[in-house]
Amino acid sequence: MSPRIEDYDSSSSTDSGATFKPTKKSRTTGSMGSSPRSSFLLPSSVQSGRSSANTSVTTTPVPSRSASPIPQFRTSTASSSTSDTDSETTSPLLRVNRRSWWLDDRRKWWTISRRRRKRHGRIVTSLKKWSRWLVRHPFFPRQPITIILTLILLSVFTIFVTLLLMYILNPDKDPLPWRAYCSATPPSFPPSNIDVLPPAGILVGVFSIDSAFERRSLVRTTWANHVHSRNGAGDGDGGLGTSRTIVRFVMGEPRKDMERRIRLEMETYNDIIVLPVSENMNGGKTHTFFSWAALNAWVPPVYPETGASPRVFSYSNRSVPPPPLSPHDPILVRQEKASGKIQKPWVRPDYVVKMDDDSFVMLAELEARLRVELHAKPRTSASSSHSTFSGFPDESSRDKAPRDEATTAVSVPSQGISVRSGDPLIYWGYLVTNRLHRFMAGELYALSWSLVDWVAKDTAVKGLTKGKEDKQTAKWMKIHPQSSEVRWVSERCWIYNHPKSGTVYTHGFLFPSEVTRVQNTLVPYPDKALQDALNSSLTVGGTPTPSDWAYSSVSTFGVRYVPPIPDLTIQQSVEALVEGSEMSTLREGSPKTPEYAWERREGRRTRYQGHRVGGTVVVHFIKKNMWFLETALALLEGDEITDAEDLAQQDLHRASLDSGARIVAKVPEHLPTDPIENVPSTPI
Repeated sequence: MSPRIEDYDSSSSTDSGATFKPTKKSRTTGSMGSSPRSSFLLPSSVQSGRSSANTSVTTTPVPSRSASPIPQFRTSTASSSTSDTDSETTSPLLRVNRRSWWLDDRRKWWTISRRRRKRHGRIVTSLKKWSRWLVRHPFFPRQPITIILTLILLSVFTIFVTLLLMYILNPDKDPLPWRAYCSATPPSFPPSNIDVLPPAGILVGVFSIDSAFERRSLVRTTWANHVHSRNGAGDGDGGLGTSRTIVRFVMGEPRKDMERRIRLEMETYNDIIVLPVSENMNGGKTHTFFSWAALNAWVPPVYPETGASPRVFSYSNRSVPPPPLSPHDPILVRQEKASGKIQKPWVRPDYVVKMDDDSFVMLAELEARLRVELHAKPRTSASSSHSTFSGFPDESSRDKAPRDEATTAVSVPSQGISVRSGDPLIYWGYLVTNRLHRFMAGELYALSWSLVDWVAKDTAVKGLTKGKEDKQTAKWMKIHPQSSEVRWVSERCWIYNHPKSGTVYTHGFLFPSEVTRVQNTLVPYPDKALQDALNSSLTVGGTPTPSDWAYSSVSTFGVRYVPPIPDLTIQQSVEALVEGSEMSTLREGSPKTPEYAWERREGRRTRYQGHRVGGTVVVHFIKKNMWFLETALALLEGDEITDAEDLAQQDLHRASLDSGARIVAKVPEHLPTDPIENVPSTPI
């Protein structure tokens, strides 16, 4: 249907001179403002302009093509004047160059990052080109069997590259020279006055998880309570040294299905600490434990039975009533409670120890070393601990800076924390020093109380809680306001891994008698001291240490452990794990038999050389409960004097009696015949 001529306006005609009269219908619509179509496309101001133009006396020719339907978001408030000038300024057909406010503020997407889009397009084009070339290559796999083989080869290549990077980045590629470590250790431990010093208060936190019930039971019945662990070797000291040593298990919040079991275990043993964090290893559990200890750590006081008066520190006057006791708490504490007397209040510990549950610790050995460090008098050293300290507990490098014995507060404005200069600042453990790191290994390390209190309060430390926890702890010590006075005390000889673990820290169970033999037979470099040789091996391009310094009669690095000969008894197999023992040197085809080696083993008194302490402190990396029991048998059990040693002593005693009888027979007649008072001083 063709439109009628009455429906067209004059502005829609191509002939500028022809003017059609609108019909009544169109006139009525024009009086309302515009047609529905015009009203939809154009605002009222534009329609009024068109109306003004139509009613003007002088007709202005306009294009017959209607304006583009561009939406207008801002309505003009200009007056609808009948003049030509006003109508031209408001007409959308003239397309006046006027920028609206939304156009000024809107960011033009077509002008943004043209260079970036150009570069991105070039990269995409290159990728498409190379992908097309790769797919069209004749060696590209297209069959299912070739695709599978290609994926297998890519997986093997990825695994190889990963293992290669792990090997390159791993600083522990060779076994450590433990013989040199033990030879560099001063042979004066234990000091003669160790039992005169008051025992140190120690809280040992054993990190565990909710499901490790069997390992906790092994700890409770072995080193946490055994007489040789708490009293020491030989006759011991009756538990006086470890009378202030408390062992507790530390874990995060247990899982829902383990909550009741953990609650029952807590009610039974009173030795579990549940931290208000989810269970984790390197997610802040260590910092949470030290923060908990700063508020809730308490140990027994110094008892009069020790015969020593306690040393006074800034935290010595804080005390609380004794908490519920655990079955493996010190014997003096349990005897005090059983006697019905008023129990002495507990005080703050001198040390807080963090350790893993795959470690086996001799409590008397640990307490003896921490006690000596607690009461050691620091020496003046002009060198910095972070630049020259080599990690050996000798007198020249153990203490880093002088400290005033008076207990005074040193204000640290940057931290806002008061640091007590009279309290010892001790960071004790196995120092790992290589080309990449320097920290105390996480199997066991101790912080003195002042460091624990500072760690719990310092805001900078709270931002360094995620990551490898032992390395994070070392970072805390380096940002301490008195970091130059923090004593990094390392024990490298008597902390090692289980003989079957196969790591660089592995060798046989060690005793003082074997260390003495090592010190007498080790030949250092002729042109430098032993300590300098060890320090040189840790530097880039330094001289490596001889392989003999890492030799072990029990284990070989990188080789899975096997018994020296098959069909050994339990006692013989444990004796074969002792470094330097006759049993560890057995080999198939050797003329020595297990019975011969067993008869020539050393007793505990010989191995400890008559001392109460001075041997192994920690055995780490005990990943199997069987290894844990082997460690307990090797370090806690055994004869004080073996049958062979007993026979030798009897022969020596008989020989001395025979020698004394011969001396009496040869005494001249003018001398008295008392064999005790008148034995000649000249040798026979």
